Amino acid sequence: MANAIATERLRKRFAKWDADGSGSLERSDFVQEAAEIAQAFGKSATSPQARALTDAFTSMFEQVAKGAGSLSEEQFIAAAGPLVEAGAESKFDQVLGPVVKGVVGLCDQNNDGQINGEEFATWLIAVGVDESKTATLFEQVDKDGNGELSVDELLTVVRDFHYGKSDVELLG
Repeated sequence: MANAIATERLRKRFAKWDADGSGSLERSDFVQEAAEIAQAFGKSATSPQARALTDAFTSMFEQVAKGAGSLSEEQFIAAAGPLVEAGAESKFDQVLGPVVKGVVGLCDQNNDGQINGEEFATWLIAVGVDESKTATLFEQVDKDGNGELSVDELLTVVRDFHYGKSDVELLG
């Protein structure tokens, strides 16, 4: 079972993804999240980068939902909880890694496989983070201080937050 911090963070994630406020997560909520991020980067929903992100988000939903058409908050906590239990890091990475890769692919304007502070800020603003916080957040997550984040660095930040190892919240 996930610890209390991880469970609370899953509740925040649920609230963020429940785009229509229905009290349940459906595939369409994940499609909408991907579309909003793509739109922030001026990409159409049919662009290759937006499609990759949409596919990653919907795959994540399908892996967590395991065939259910929708998940209540409690069902989501029960289904996603095992991803944030001690020792489940590789499973977390397997489920969330494609989403992070899709985010980097969409944000990476110069196609170098990494995102810089400006690209990172655009993504965070798209998911609802206050623009005034983006530079500080980038400094907190750019552990090696090279001014860019790789897929692995960003995945580590997301995982550490959900595992309660970090308070760097990228949820918006």
